[in-house]
Amino acid sequence: MAEPAKTPQGDGDVRLEYVGAEGRVALLTLDRPAKLNALTPRMTAQLAAHIAEINTGTRARVVVLTGTGRAFCAGSDIRGLDAYATPWEFGNRDDYGDLLRTCRKPVIAAINGHALGGGLELALAADIRIAAASARFAAPEVKLGWIGGSGMSAQLVHSIGPGNAARMVLTGDPVDAATALAWGLVSEVADDDRLLGVATELGEAIAARAPIAAQTAKLNLRAAHSMPLDEAIRLERHLQTICFATGDAAEGRAAFAERRTPDFKER
Repeated sequence: MAEPAKTPQGDGDVRLEYVGAEGRVALLTLDRPAKLNALTPRMTAQLAAHIAEINTGTRARVVVLTGTGRAFCAGSDIRGLDAYATPWEFGNRDDYGDLLRTCRKPVIAAINGHALGGGLELALAADIRIAAASARFAAPEVKLGWIGGSGMSAQLVHSIGPGNAARMVLTGDPVDAATALAWGLVSEVADDDRLLGVATELGEAIAARAPIAAQTAKLNLRAAHSMPLDEAIRLERHLQTICFATGDAAEGRAAFAERRTPDFKER
C-alpha cells in the first residue's frame, strides 16, 4: 500500500491512498470520526484536489469512497453554515456531491455507517453503493427547515422510486441497510468488518477491465438517466465506436483469440 497523500493537519482530513493490485484502486477516506465525518470547506477542498489527481493520473482506474468510525458522512458541518454571509454565497459554495460527480473513474461508495443529508447525497453521487449491515440512510434536512441541495430528490427518485423518495425526503426519518437494499438504494449489504474488503475486491475487478471502456460506460450510464431512449441508444452507439477504435479494444480482441488475459494500457 502506498503512502497516503499528504494533507495539512487540522480538524479532519480526506485521505487518499492507492491500494489493490498495482495500486489501481484509489481509496478516499473521510477522516473526521468525532464529528461523524461531517465535511468542512477545508475537507471539501481536499476532496477536490484528490479528484483532480485521480482524473489526471493514470494510476487509479477506480475509486472507493468510505469513512472512519461509525459514520460514512453526516453531510456538511452545520456549525459552519452560519459562516456564509449571504444566501448567494451559500448557494455558490463548492459542493462535494458536485465534485464527486466530476470524477471520470468509476466510484464505489463503501457506506460504513450513517449517511445523512449531504452524506447521503455524496453516496448517491457514486456509481455503485455497498452498505455495511449497520448503515443508516436519511434525508433529515426537512427536520431542520430546509431541503437537500445536491440532487437529493432527483437521485433518490432515480434510485428508489418516487414513493420511497417522498417518504425519505418528507419525513427525514432514517432507513436501515436492509430497507436500502430492498429499495435499490444500495446493491449489496456486507458485514461491517468485511465492507471495505468487499468494496475493494469489486474495485479491483473493475480496475482489471479496459479503463477507457469503463470510463466511457460510466459516462453512458449517467447520460442514460436523463435522455430519451432513442437519443440514449444513438449516444451509446457513438461511444461504442470510439471505444472500438482504441488500442485496448484491439488488445481485447487479440487476447480473446489467443485465449489469454488482456493487458490493457488505457490507450
